[in-house]
Amino acid sequence: MPSEKVLEAKKAQVAQIIEVLKSAQTGVLVDYRGLTVEEDTALRKNLREAGVNYFVVKNTLLRLAAKETGLDALDEILHGPTALAVSDTDAVAPAKVIADYAKGNEKLEIKSGFMDGSVVTLDEIKKLAATPSKETLIAKMMGSLNAPVSNLARLLATIADGGVEIADLIAKKAGEEAPAAEEAAPAEEAAPAEEAAPAEEAAPAEEAAPAEEAPAEEAPAEEAPAAEQAPEAE
Repeated sequence: MPSEKVLEAKKAQVAQIIEVLKSAQTGVLVDYRGLTVEEDTALRKNLREAGVNYFVVKNTLLRLAAKETGLDALDEILHGPTALAVSDTDAVAPAKVIADYAKGNEKLEIKSGFMDGSVVTLDEIKKLAATPSKETLIAKMMGSLNAPVSNLARLLATIADGGVEIADLIAKKAGEEAPAAEEAAPAEEAAPAEEAAPAEEAAPAEEAAPAEEAPAEEAPAEEAPAAEQAPEAE
């Protein structure tokens, strides 16, 4: 019968595995039988570079931990050597690295896996492995935003190197846009100006008529003195 010290050690190991399963976004279980030391070292290196934790685990301990985390369906594949690859930051990396390595080394067998607390099938693991990596997705996204990011980088460099204030840059930009706006304004105002001209000329024409008629009414008064002077001349 195991001593109390051994039992406590196993409980501690199960608790650690439970924590790993709970915190992992995805996990892949593999049978590593047949791998040489060099091959196993290469696999571990690939996983480590991708930010994936990889370790060999006893089936009895993993079975207990799986039961505590709702992954009871793993029980049927927990036979033979088992290693676990998990990541709590990248949902694609464990499946992708394992699947890519297995393509070149048939001795590595994918047994099962889980994602977000649920056991997944081998087909689902393959689909997950075919998903572009996080780095690839980020590169594509950054590529699509390359021009705006480049402009932003140049702007920040200008501010940092030249001591340029944001307000000055905004004022400069506004000054560049103002002439364009002023050139567009006369073109838009030209038509209304031409239409307004007849209306302005019409008013003086109407006022001019009375001014011309006024002298015509005073004309008889100027002729009257001429008629009175005629008898004195005789």
